[in-house]
Amino acid sequence: MVVGLAEALLQVNVDIDLNPVANVVQGAVGSFLTTLVVGAILTAVAPEFLEDRMAAVVDDPVGSFVYGFLVLIFLALAVLVLVITILGILVAIPLVLLAYVVWAIGAAVAFLAIAERFVDREGDDWGTALLVAAALNGGLVLTGVGGVLSFCIGAAGFGAVLEDRL
Repeated sequence: MVVGLAEALLQVNVDIDLNPVANVVQGAVGSFLTTLVVGAILTAVAPEFLEDRMAAVVDDPVGSFVYGFLVLIFLALAVLVLVITILGILVAIPLVLLAYVVWAIGAAVAFLAIAERFVDREGDDWGTALLVAAALNGGLVLTGVGGVLSFCIGAAGFGAVLEDRL
């Protein structure tokens, strides 16, 4: 019996295909597209809000980063506590989705604030700034190590979006 079990376990094929390069490229493409799409929606739906939050990021980047990072830590702890309570999972899942959407908005705001420094935007012409912002985000994530900087920029935008709301 033991020999049969041992032979069965030895025949198990654990074929895990890990491709770190593909994972980094997928993350970079996802960051590029998220920044591009969310930024395009913001420029079309709420350009005044976008410009106001961009100014907030430029005026106080460190304060926005600290605020965004602390709110993110608090959210992670709140989600952990909610998941531990089992019934809280019903609240935790929408909370995580909402946090992701607000994070995407914040990252788009912060990267657009940086991109606006690189290119001169005239009036309502957001096209070039959107492409530069998306390329910055995707390019930073593509480098791997730049993902940490991309996270910090996203945290600053997250904080800028939330600082008047919370």
